[in-house]
Amino acid sequence: MAYDEGLADLLRDALTETGGITEKKMFGGLCFMMDGNMLCGVHKGGGMFRVGKDNIAQALAVEGAQPMAFTGRVMSGFVDVSDEALVDDQRREVLMGLAKSFVGALPAK
Repeated sequence: MAYDEGLADLLRDALTETGGITEKKMFGGLCFMMDGNMLCGVHKGGGMFRVGKDNIAQALAVEGAQPMAFTGRVMSGFVDVSDEALVDDQRREVLMGLAKSFVGALPAK
């Protein structure tokens, strides 16, 4: 398995009261989709959150978050996070809130 199932469980638990959540295996990791739009996920060595361009500065201020450069190219509106950031309740909550705010405003797919 390319990702830590314990980290996936942390995200699952954080999303239990959020409607429209589905899981999809992608890029060797696991993505959580909200109404068909990518919200967050886990991969080998950490995870990611889709926070949107307007929230990127706030997200990058969270310790353990950095611009997401999945293929060596920065993906606008996404942050990559360390394992430590994912297991820290406060940091995960801030990033999840930013991601839900952004993705929740998108039209469902």
